[in-house]
Amino acid sequence: MNFVFISPHFPHTYWQFCQRLSQNGVTVLAIADVPYEHLQPELRESLTEYYRVGSLENYEEVYRGVAYFAHCHGRIDWIESNNEYWLEQDARLRTDFNVTTGIQSSRIRSIKEKSEMKKCYLEGGIPTARQKLASHGVEAIGKFAAEVGYPIIAKPDVGVGASGTYKINSEAELVDFYAKEPHANQYVVEEFITGEICSYDAVIDSNGEPLFEAMTVWPPSIMDIVNLKLDLSYYVDKEIPETLRQLGRRTVKAFRVVSRFVHLEFFRLDSERPGLGNIGDFVALEVNMRPAGGYTPDMINYAHSTDVYKVWADMVAFDELRTEEGKPYYCAFASRRDIYRYRHSHNEVRNRYSGQLMMCERMPELFSAAMGQQMYTVRLNTMDEVQEFINYVHAKI
Repeated sequence: MNFVFISPHFPHTYWQFCQRLSQNGVTVLAIADVPYEHLQPELRESLTEYYRVGSLENYEEVYRGVAYFAHCHGRIDWIESNNEYWLEQDARLRTDFNVTTGIQSSRIRSIKEKSEMKKCYLEGGIPTARQKLASHGVEAIGKFAAEVGYPIIAKPDVGVGASGTYKINSEAELVDFYAKEPHANQYVVEEFITGEICSYDAVIDSNGEPLFEAMTVWPPSIMDIVNLKLDLSYYVDKEIPETLRQLGRRTVKAFRVVSRFVHLEFFRLDSERPGLGNIGDFVALEVNMRPAGGYTPDMINYAHSTDVYKVWADMVAFDELRTEEGKPYYCAFASRRDIYRYRHSHNEVRNRYSGQLMMCERMPELFSAAMGQQMYTVRLNTMDEVQEFINYVHAKI
């Protein structure tokens, strides 16, 4: 099997995907835009061959890289980056090289554009927030806001995270949004829903069935964390509620997902929403056809005493589960920002949680706006311990 991995060096933990593929006997062929000697040693050892391009943004260069691999190694079986940024390019490459093991260009809109996602949710009977295209104009959106009530949320139709997101609290702010946002017509507007964000994180086989499932609980508003420079915390639960498990599986079917690692986001309502659900019910937010960001795959490993990198590689190579789960834990993440002074020093955090500390690193600059500069990840047994850990790390002077 010939597998072309796009940008395997970023995030820096992704070398593990390549290593597990190689251990399964897969020919791992990589394309990136950094010198070979700058790749991590573990990644270099996992690659059969490496092709460097001047820029991964240059499609013709990347295309030539895949063509070179096809010439040298024969038919390409897989092309994948597991990275949101390259999803569209991955699909285009698969289409151009007739690689059928992943999403094609004809289907990319349904997983990249929030307006198209909404159609899939509705067709699948999955509860989701009401939405309207901002291109309908300020008058139409004003009527929409009157129907669902302020505040409303405006966000780019294509985009991830909280970048470019607006919380609009009144008609005056709506008019101001249209006046000041030059790309307003490329936005969608949704009713504002409050609650925890819970993700269904799963590896799906070629029949659309889950080989592995987990739940991660995120803060209610990444937008506020970025804009207000708040401290971030989140955790992987030791269990997944059956209601979320079934809703996640229905979403997989609605989006016709096969042979992928997925990160599907839902609100867990903290108040009753007529037409959507009661307190504690799950409402669909958006789909991401790749692993959860940052260090979450590693956190899932710690929480479920497993190896999701291997689960995914076994799906690719054998289309079956060959990795068992061990004892379940909570795995919690808490980070700090350099602009604040904290009550407990870095060494005090390390010493207090020395027996449970799984990761302790400086965050890459690209992630720091949302995730802070210094992160700590621990493995714990109870939710009380999770909350105590978060409070300890975030306590300020």
